[in-house]
Parts: sequence; structure tokens; C-alpha cells
Amino acid sequence: MADRSPDKAQPWALGLMSGTSLDGIDAALIRSDGRARVDCGAALSLPYDQDLRGQLRSVLGGQGPVEAVERALTRRHAEAVKNLLETAGLGPDDIKVIGFHGHTILHRPEEGRTWQIGDGALLAAETGIDVVCDMRSRDVALGGEGAPLVPLYQAALAAPLERPLAVLNVGGVANVTWIGAGRLDAEGGNAGAPVLAFDTGPGNALINDWVEAHSGEPLDRDGALAAAGQVSEKALEALLDNPYFARRPPKSLDRDDFSAASLGALSLEDGAATLTAFTAAGVALAQAFFPQPTVRWLVTGGGRHNPTLMAALAQRLGVPVEPVEAVGWQGDALEAQAFAYLALRSLAGLPLTLPGTTGVREAASGGRLHVAA
Repeated sequence: MADRSPDKAQPWALGLMSGTSLDGIDAALIRSDGRARVDCGAALSLPYDQDLRGQLRSVLGGQGPVEAVERALTRRHAEAVKNLLETAGLGPDDIKVIGFHGHTILHRPEEGRTWQIGDGALLAAETGIDVVCDMRSRDVALGGEGAPLVPLYQAALAAPLERPLAVLNVGGVANVTWIGAGRLDAEGGNAGAPVLAFDTGPGNALINDWVEAHSGEPLDRDGALAAAGQVSEKALEALLDNPYFARRPPKSLDRDDFSAASLGALSLEDGAATLTAFTAAGVALAQAFFPQPTVRWLVTGGGRHNPTLMAALAQRLGVPVEPVEAVGWQGDALEAQAFAYLALRSLAGLPLTLPGTTGVREAASGGRLHVAA
């Protein structure tokens, strides 16, 4: 059972996450044994400025000046680390390891490829803290999808809760973790409590891209545009006519695997409404693959701040749909916390992924360690 009470015998780990929504960096501190004990500390978000957001967009797909953008991205992460340590009143010597996700610019597991930019050696040098990065590659090399990576952390947090439940992360892409009833073993595995995870479809990325292209704003703030629009059922049907939704998990997506081309000449508001309905419909279709129905859905990621999307999810799912704050989790920090947790597991040689979370052939550890000089 996850125990989130403070345990000062455990070291601090710092996690960093840059999501496909291109909004910024989340940084978070946890204390953990990398198994069941988790104590959450301070967290913050550092938004990207328009210039860095544009640089990141320019290298999506693995094109453009990747090395220059990688250096700029890494230094921005080092700034996030410095800011978080100042906020928490800690120094580099108080941190055992940084879990550094980097930024995904290409994800093609069917081709054996996943690419997260971020220079772990540079980050270790800039911060004076050991860094574990490149946490997806080994999973892909062993036949896995390389995503999602957060399920074992979510399962540790969910151990005290009524299950089966689903944890939905709505970032640029949406992914779900189904956590069954029963005992979670000390390694975060699935002895009597299966864990199933996969990408459900688009999250915020298509909505954000549509809104930015048609208004110059980076997102549909508070879902106001979607709330003012009408869903185009014809366009929604075309979007859902995609073999991905019928494919059995494990399965995962690249940010750009779906397109809004079928929206044609819809207005800004109607396009936002249709794409919001598309995200919710993709999530609802995921239920067909659950071993048992869920008693509730907990939502994390930026999408939980969108009341229009949350209402669409509740309408389609038919059970309580709540932000993860309803059970005391820190939704804005959850993914960053997960990468701190995974870094600790990597150092201990524990699995980061399971056959039920990514389709990897067997439970697999991973990550690459860069020791600070």
C-alpha cells in the first residue's frame, strides 16, 4: 500500500517533464523508496516563452536544428531545477537524482524509434546533480511501445483507493491507466492487481493547434471556445474513423498521428467544440479494453482544467469523473513526480515498464545515468 507520509530516511528525487502540449516544464520533488512509499514535496511549472515553443515545434518529427534546440531546452530545465530548489530551501547536495524526461519529438515504436531531446550530461553539469534520462529506449528495444511511463507511479499512489479505477492523463496526447482491485506487490507489479495502460487518442494537442492557428492564442482557455461552439457530427465521425481506436493495447501515439484536416472550414468555436468531443470520444472507446468496469475516473494533465472537456468526459463515461486533486494528488506535478520515482527505480534496477503497461516482452528497467562532476 502506498504510504505518502513523510519519511526523512528516504532521499529527495527531482522529476522534470516537458509534455507534448508545448506549454512548459513541470518540476517536482518526492521522497520515495521507488516502491510503495511516496512523500510528495514542492513543485512548480515554468512556462515556455513563445520563442522556445516555436523552436520545439520546428523540430517535431526529428527535423530542423535539433542540437541547438536541445541545448536551449536543457538549459531551460536547469533553470527549472534551480527555481524549485530555491522554492524548497534545498541545495544540490539534498537531491539524490534528477529524473529527466526531455521532450518527445518523434515516437514511432512500430519502427523501433522513440526520440526525446534533452542532454542529460549537460543537465548534470549545469545542476551538479546526477541525472537519469532516456527512460523509453530500452522498453522499445524490448518490443514495448515506450509509453506510457507513469502507470507504476499512479498504481503506487492509488493503492489506498477503491478499485478498479482509471487514471486519465490529458496532455498533448491522452493516456489511461486502468488499475485493478487487489494487492500491489512491492515492486509495483501486478500480483493480483493488474495494471493496464495505453494512449486513448488525442488530448490537448489538436485543440491547441487549432486554436493557435485560428486565433493566435496557445489554447482554449477554460474551454470557453468549445463551450460557445457546436460539434460537427460529420467531422467527428470522420475523425473517429481511424483504425487506432479498434486496435487492442498496448498502443501509443505520436503527437502528430492525428490531423484536424477533416474540420475543413469550421469556425474557431465549432472546431474547438468538435476536437474537444473527439478527445472525450477517444477516451470513452478505451473502456472496451478494460478487464472490468471502473468505479471512477481521476483526471490529471492540463485537460482537467478545461470544464468543457471534463463535462464531455462525464457525459460519455457514465461514472464519476474528477480531477486527481479529489484524492489529494497534485495534478500539475504528477508526471514530473513520476519521473523522479522512475529515476529512483532505475538506480535500483527495478522495472519501469510491464507487459501490461507498454507491451514490453518482460518487466524492464531502463534509463541512462549521467553522474555530475
